[in-house]
Amino acid sequence: MPGTEYRNLLVTGDDAAVRITLDRPEKRNALSLELMEELISALHEASARAATRAVVIEGAGTVFSAGHDLSEMIGRDEAFYRELFQVCTVMMETIHELPQPVIAKVHGTATAAGCQLVAACDLAVAADGARFGTPGVKIGLFCSTPMVPVSRAVGRKRAMQLLLTGEPIDAATALDWGLINRVVGADELEPAVVELVEAIARSSSYTVATGKRAFYAQVDRAEHDAYEHCRIVMADNALADDAQEGMNAFLEKRAPTWRGG
Repeated sequence: MPGTEYRNLLVTGDDAAVRITLDRPEKRNALSLELMEELISALHEASARAATRAVVIEGAGTVFSAGHDLSEMIGRDEAFYRELFQVCTVMMETIHELPQPVIAKVHGTATAAGCQLVAACDLAVAADGARFGTPGVKIGLFCSTPMVPVSRAVGRKRAMQLLLTGEPIDAATALDWGLINRVVGADELEPAVVELVEAIARSSSYTVATGKRAFYAQVDRAEHDAYEHCRIVMADNALADDAQEGMNAFLEKRAPTWRGG
């Protein structure tokens, strides 16, 4: 896919998806400040591409991501650390702000901020040999920012187990806990991601974007407030061309023709 060239990422595109590969295999795809800044840019660029229906994030080499690059975190001043974690926060929030679903394709390990990245993605598919963890407590740096999406994905007690022990969990446990959506054999990882992209691409891009935005807007609200928000969203959605087309197509027993609005 033509576009910006990155030092720490490989970006490619097909008919429906943009693939963003973390490309620091020699550093176990550690999330350096530069890589995170590039990933923010790549996410926006992918989203702006007219054909993009989903974005897939994966890692080069033997792991998904080992988390922050500790080698750049030794002996720095407060301003650097504040910038580092601010950029990390913006990167994670950008994933939720994109109208297209973002899918983590996970192999090997995803630890610390790498586990945070998986938890922040809208969907995640993992190979059966994948492992997940937040081991910062073992090196004196508690995984406080990874805690935010991880605790929202797996719940309090399970998150505290990960955070306080630093011990990893396997892919089957991650699936059971709700950190990921599906576990497949290593040779089935790519077909499983393609299947997910194709399922997303069959629906209206406008409707998918509306639903994703509404999901994150309501998920942490009290039930009544969530209903107040979503009833307005759904009424507006019902007026959209794609909703009218979809309902008519269903009643007429034909395939819909989406217009993206």
